[in-house]
Amino acid sequence: MNWLDICALEEINVLGSRIVDGPKGDIAIFRTSNDEVFALDDRCPHKGGPLSQGLIYGKRVACPLHNWQIDLESGEALAPDVGCSHKYPVKVEGGRVLLALKTLSDCA
Repeated sequence: MNWLDICALEEINVLGSRIVDGPKGDIAIFRTSNDEVFALDDRCPHKGGPLSQGLIYGKRVACPLHNWQIDLESGEALAPDVGCSHKYPVKVEGGRVLLALKTLSDCA
C-alpha cells in the first residue's frame, strides 16, 4: 500500500480534523480524544454536509447540517439513519499521520 505523509499528529487538533485532496473529492482525517485517527470522505451520505466541520465525540462525528451520526471506524450512519461515507486506511507512525488513497468501504 502506498502511504502519503500528511502531517504531524499534533497538527490536527484533538477532536478536530484536517482536509486533504483525494481523487474523488476531499478526505477528512479525524483525531479523537484518545489520539486515534480515522479518514472518511468529507461528505455526509445524507445531504453531502462537510463532516470535517462536525462535532467529534468518542468514535463518531455529527454532521453539521442535520446531525446525522457517522461512525468513524466504519463510515456507516447510525440507526435510524442509513448510508455511509467511504473510509480510507490511515495510521500514525513516528508521530506522523499517514494516509492511503484506497477506499476500504463500498458504499454509494
